[in-house]
Amino acid sequence: MNKSYTILISLIVALGGFLLGFDSAVISGAITGIRTYFEMSDWQLGFAVGCVIFGAMAGNLLAGPLSDKYGRRKLLIITAILFTISATWSAIATNYISFIIARIIGGIGIGGAILIAPIYIAEIAPPKLRGSLVSLNQLNIVIGISVAYFSNYFLKDIEFESWRWMLGVEAIPAFIYFIALFVVPKSPRWLIIQHNDVSSAKSILKKIGGLDFAKDTIESIQRGIAKKEEKGTLKDLFSRKMTTILIIAFGLAFFQQITGINAIFYYAPTIFEQAGGSADSSFLQAIVVGLTNLVFTLVAIWLIDKLGRKPLLIIGTFTMAIALSMATIAFNNATYTINNSSIEKIENVHIKTEISHLEGQTYTSQNELFNAIEPLLLKEDFIAFKQNNVKSFIHVNATLVLVAILLYVAAFAISLGPVMWTMLSEIFPGKVKGIAISIVGFFNSLVSFSVTQFFPWELSNLGPTGTFAIYAVMATLSLVFVLKYVVETKGKSLEELEELLLKS
Repeated sequence: MNKSYTILISLIVALGGFLLGFDSAVISGAITGIRTYFEMSDWQLGFAVGCVIFGAMAGNLLAGPLSDKYGRRKLLIITAILFTISATWSAIATNYISFIIARIIGGIGIGGAILIAPIYIAEIAPPKLRGSLVSLNQLNIVIGISVAYFSNYFLKDIEFESWRWMLGVEAIPAFIYFIALFVVPKSPRWLIIQHNDVSSAKSILKKIGGLDFAKDTIESIQRGIAKKEEKGTLKDLFSRKMTTILIIAFGLAFFQQITGINAIFYYAPTIFEQAGGSADSSFLQAIVVGLTNLVFTLVAIWLIDKLGRKPLLIIGTFTMAIALSMATIAFNNATYTINNSSIEKIENVHIKTEISHLEGQTYTSQNELFNAIEPLLLKEDFIAFKQNNVKSFIHVNATLVLVAILLYVAAFAISLGPVMWTMLSEIFPGKVKGIAISIVGFFNSLVSFSVTQFFPWELSNLGPTGTFAIYAVMATLSLVFVLKYVVETKGKSLEELEELLLKS
């Protein structure tokens, strides 16, 4: 068994997960810069951040059929090219439309990488190493998120439009990924199933595990081809006997995103600035968020087969509801004071002049502050104040906000984050698994886009209190859902689960 060779191949392919995570989180540091440069409204900003998910949906739908036709490795090489183009283009974009196109191209790369990288690793890895090697991809996603926060922190002080450097730096690991993929062999399973090229597959498998491993694997693949059952249809998926499975799958896919995780990852520095932090400290706090996510993802990998899926979901959703309630309380107890130091932070002279008439006033909520200021300003100045200046006036328990966010991220990382994908791979019968995961994954992305799109508008119009209150309610409902509908899958064979859930 050539273990080191197999690990090397898997590590190279798993770089796709790293780029996926990096691309998802790097936008968080660029938000202030792109909003100012492209003069975005709340809705335009939400779309600029979330449009990458549209691209990912397209990537999800295209990657499977194209990888079957052209091969896993070719599709991974294409994703590396897409990541490189997206990073370079978004960094040099000079108008809103071209920036959006660049982001969507990156999203297509994300959709392809998230699907094809784990499939390739699963197809090439020996059974004893498969679980740990496939988990490298998920681990690399989380590492990519953390590295993006570090990168943003170190690039934020570049004088000339630092957001361009933040987005453009991704081109470096993307190009390295492109070059490294040429070391990776074609999938032996793809060679046999799609092209009946047993000779090429045998030479690759010999390099991975020796002659006996190659012979056994080829025989296993050929037996699978001989008894391969007909693929399930949409009618099979949405048949009455599938009701329990569909409730669990769509419920988990909905609650995983509606509780606001991507709002946290995409807008982490913005949230911490809303809590009154400086730009410098907000970027540092985002790094801590990324590291927390990484550590507790490792905890989840360790616990998921020991403690079980449902206990992790119960612990995680309960803790998420507590954490989001803490954030809501912190922002609800905040006050907004207009004093000389906060007024001086406003760059717009007209806004500064008009607001100075309210110096010395303190307000108990963001809405109360807005009601006092709106009559003094022109419509466009009031919008600019809500987007850029309100954070200068807030006085809030910033420590409580930070603890709440970290607790929420930790709880998500051990529960809804990894457990949803594990359970989706377990609860669907083999006949409909492929089409089922594609549809549920598409729905999950749609919910994710909705959360990302609405978040800037919610912050400006509902304030952080209202925004986090909504997420807290959703987290509480997710706990109720888990207690009522989710079944434990730990220790049961796929056949046992199929019998249990179809009977239900």
